[in-house]
Amino acid sequence: MKFLKETISVIMPAHNEGRQIFNNIKETAETFEEFGCDYEIVVVDDGSEDNTYKEAQRAAGMFDKISVIQNKENYGKGRALKKGFRYIKGQYVVFLDSDMDLHPVQLQTFFDILRLDEADVVIGSKRHPNSKLEYPVYRRIVSSIYFFLVKLMFGLPIRDTQTGLKLFKRAVLEKVMPKSLVKKFASDLELLVLAHHFGYKVAEAPVVMNYKRVDWGRIGIKAIYDTWWDTMAVWYRMYILRYYE
Repeated sequence: MKFLKETISVIMPAHNEGRQIFNNIKETAETFEEFGCDYEIVVVDDGSEDNTYKEAQRAAGMFDKISVIQNKENYGKGRALKKGFRYIKGQYVVFLDSDMDLHPVQLQTFFDILRLDEADVVIGSKRHPNSKLEYPVYRRIVSSIYFFLVKLMFGLPIRDTQTGLKLFKRAVLEKVMPKSLVKKFASDLELLVLAHHFGYKVAEAPVVMNYKRVDWGRIGIKAIYDTWWDTMAVWYRMYILRYYE
């Protein structure tokens, strides 16, 4: 991505990732160094109860383009992304989950699609025909059900909203972030619903996913309930309250 003159800003929300956050941040920085572009990485520790903040600071000490900010309490991914957005300066913004199930080297494809499709947003899609997934069956089932419901409720021209690697032009987030209210897992959906609502073009990219967790991770019963509740709230604000107008 040496063709880029603008800065790429990476926002990495993290919660209780202390065992792997140091290596993941380091690997992300090294990837962008290899890209040869101007970049910055903002890690948002969202009220972790382990040593995530300390390990993130240790990684930041190795690279002058990394900064770490901290929420004293766990408010949720949506709020962490909004907080991180206040600290960045890049004209392109990447959302990258800090567990690194999705490696940032894939962003080269995202930028190619952004240019070729003249898109404003490019999202990783597990349902893209060229995606390669090492993904538990139960998560495939949950993802398929959620996709069907989201398609029915919002009619988005995309097949996945929850994959944790996304690329935005800064102007899109400047428009939609102030309207975003979801603090937790449905924040990705709300941002994409708003981007589509305001006429921005959203394209999908294939991803290679190497799922590393051996348990339910963040997709337990409570997370499913919270995501569904927040999804209904987005629908209510969009079609009943007309809040986003």
